[in-house]
Amino acid sequence: MNVAVVGANGQIGKQVVGFLKEDGHTPRAIVRKEEQVQSFEQEGVEAALVDLEGTVEQISNGLKGADAVVFSAGSGGSTGSDKTLLIDLDGAVKTMEAAKEAGIERFIIVSALQAHHRENWNYSLKPYYVAKHFADRALEDSGLTYTIIRPGGLLNEEGTGKVSAAENLERGSIPREDVARTIVASLTEASTFNKGFDLISGSTGIEEAVKNV
Repeated sequence: MNVAVVGANGQIGKQVVGFLKEDGHTPRAIVRKEEQVQSFEQEGVEAALVDLEGTVEQISNGLKGADAVVFSAGSGGSTGSDKTLLIDLDGAVKTMEAAKEAGIERFIIVSALQAHHRENWNYSLKPYYVAKHFADRALEDSGLTYTIIRPGGLLNEEGTGKVSAAENLERGSIPREDVARTIVASLTEASTFNKGFDLISGSTGIEEAVKNV
């Protein structure tokens, strides 16, 4: 499967690209800087330069030929709420529109734990949760074959390969590596189609976990 990874230069996105290659898929890195394009191409990965603040048509051109989209882009913790709105919300929604324009049906988005329940948001990150909440709702209404993965606190630790994945989970954390592996495992797993689930470290193997969400 040809998979466009939006936000491929991010900490999760880079790992998704690597795991897609391991699983026999063909990733395309969707990035925002020319030097990032060159870096991926030097590694033998197709890459496209796309500005999520650009037009839907421009984003669609970067996605054409893909069979699926993984949206793991984010404005990052060092930017203001304006960029959160423009990237995590509007950029995500425009990418959904671009995927439909490009004839792509499969779409996976990385959200945040309990983003679907306002009463459980981390209010120190309220603009981020607002963006994730409404991007997820737009995806649910998009007509795309979607999966919404809502990870807990992200860790830069080695993955364990063991997770807990369910509609509603208590607060917890998870290595970014395990999030990336869950994204790739969900790609063709029909049990994840048109569903959203929270994701934290747990005791169930990733392949089994995604079959039972």
